[in-house]
Amino acid sequence: MQAIRSRDTGPEQRIRRLVHAQGLRYRVAAKPLPNLRRTADMVFRPVKVAVFIDGCYWHGCPEHYVPPKTNPGYWSEKVAGNMARDRDTDQRLREAGWLVLRFWEHEESDACALTIVTAVRGRRKDEEGSVGL
Repeated sequence: MQAIRSRDTGPEQRIRRLVHAQGLRYRVAAKPLPNLRRTADMVFRPVKVAVFIDGCYWHGCPEHYVPPKTNPGYWSEKVAGNMARDRDTDQRLREAGWLVLRFWEHEESDACALTIVTAVRGRRKDEEGSVGL
């Protein structure tokens, strides 16, 4: 279990590199909300965008999750708990006005990065437009 990375995974690094190349800056492995004991993979605080890149096994990907053959009860329960925590995190962030973007580790990095860049820039434009009101 020690060897399992909780941050800086290959998919995260590829997506971060692509987003950074588009000129966007962000916090890595940061808490979007100070009172929430959960971290997002990328946080854009000024525009309230939280990005999560979920591992297929640990977060129960509907396409790739395969229940383990060793100690299946324990691991299946753990993954189900992770999924419930993910939904709770999404709900809490949305209630606080955040946009939550979740991607699976198997998704195309270019497409994920484009979605992130579009969302962040769109929220920046919305912010700028509301300042003049």
